[in-house]
Amino acid sequence: MRPVLSALTLSLFLALGSSAHASLDMPPGIAWRAAAQDSDVEAAFAAAKDAKKPVLLYWGAKWCPPCNQLKATLFNRADFIEQSQAVVPVMIDGDLPGAQKLGARFKVRGYPTMILFSADGQELTRLPGEADAARVVKLLQMGMAGGRAIKTVLADAQAGKALKPSEWQLLSYYSWDTDEAMLVEAKQRGALLQRLASAKGVPADARTRLSLKALAAGAAPAKGDAALLAQVLKDPKQVRQHLDVLSNNADDLVRALHAKPSAERTALVQQLDAALSRSQADSQLARADRINCLIARVSLARIDLPATETAPKLDAALLNEVRGLANLMDREIKDGYERQAVMTSVGHVLGLSGLWAESDAMLKANLAKSHSPYYLMNQLGANARKTGRKEEALSWFEQAFNKSEGPATRLQWGSTYFENLVKLAPQDSARIEKLAAQLIAEAEKDKGAFYERSARSLQKVSEQLLAWSKASNGAAVVGRLQGQLGAVCGKLDRADAQRGTCEALLKPKA
Repeated sequence: MRPVLSALTLSLFLALGSSAHASLDMPPGIAWRAAAQDSDVEAAFAAAKDAKKPVLLYWGAKWCPPCNQLKATLFNRADFIEQSQAVVPVMIDGDLPGAQKLGARFKVRGYPTMILFSADGQELTRLPGEADAARVVKLLQMGMAGGRAIKTVLADAQAGKALKPSEWQLLSYYSWDTDEAMLVEAKQRGALLQRLASAKGVPADARTRLSLKALAAGAAPAKGDAALLAQVLKDPKQVRQHLDVLSNNADDLVRALHAKPSAERTALVQQLDAALSRSQADSQLARADRINCLIARVSLARIDLPATETAPKLDAALLNEVRGLANLMDREIKDGYERQAVMTSVGHVLGLSGLWAESDAMLKANLAKSHSPYYLMNQLGANARKTGRKEEALSWFEQAFNKSEGPATRLQWGSTYFENLVKLAPQDSARIEKLAAQLIAEAEKDKGAFYERSARSLQKVSEQLLAWSKASNGAAVVGRLQGQLGAVCGKLDRADAQRGTCEALLKPKA
């Protein structure tokens, strides 16, 4: 890696990118190119070819907590900023006009997704946003140095051909959760990872990670998996290296190895809890990682309870840890990006622990501190719904929708409000029709409304509206909405894939 930027060079670099940052809501330091349509992308790849650089594409949204975590811990790092000069950095904000069509082009759905491309458009790797920031920087360097398309690397691995250690690293740290069937269908992911873990020549650390990811993805345990996990949990260095897998999938790992309660399962839960507790107390870790460890520990404590249990009887000491870390994070965090990432998780873990009043209070106290308060309002709505406060829940979901910003986000938040409206107030046909009509009207103004996330939001509304109509004699409402939607679909070019998506809405499946 090249030397860290000097203060003068860095200040000049920040100034050059400052205009883009304001419009893209990104921390300063990286000269992101905004992309909202195919021509923007083509221009970025043309610039990459001229400069003989790869392209780093970032797909995210202003409100998204993991996106804000990247802004707080990765995109502001001096080494990542330095490395960004060796790529053409492109950002697709999911709420930019036309962005959802680009999402379909690049097979990106979940926020955030980071993809490294060669200048000629070959996908070199998808970077794991949940991994430690320093490791992501190293993986970016490996991807740039390797130069081989990830599909080629995977094909060679499956064919038993020798790979470089760095290529095994890229496969083991590939962002499988945001793969979107680029390399493998989700239902086949666990089996693929397990085959890779058992291949010849896999370095030990890559084998360990592939095995853990395979278990987390639902693969049946392979011989030695239980011993492997036990070995990882005994080694603080390995726990740190694979903490994202352990914390994000703690209960899944336990269930994969021990489907039913047993002495062995209890022992594994205790070992996992101890390792996660040590990491939770590590002030050198990012606050989001520490909160994730706590969420995992609460999930382990609830492992034999139904997911719908709202009043879990948890150990008093664990509840005190939840309260203590929640209050500590609220006091310590000054950065707005980090607050959006961490305090949303704080609200979640308080509720998961059954501390609903404290979750509500924490979320409400952070509304004025959040740049995207509508996300927290949705959490408050979910809290109220889970605890039987129907009218309060609907009030929060309505406020969240009204405050939401950006065409894709408004359709997504609107679909959430709609889902709760038909469930909690199915008798209110006027309100249901009014909201559905508003969403159709907003979709008409958005040229990418029938692609990707936006399309899925509208499909969700369509399915729920049809089910509501069948149960509540709402045929007249659906008829009027079909007329409104038909006019919208009729304005779309027949050659545009959106036309078929639009015309399929509000029609019962055959």
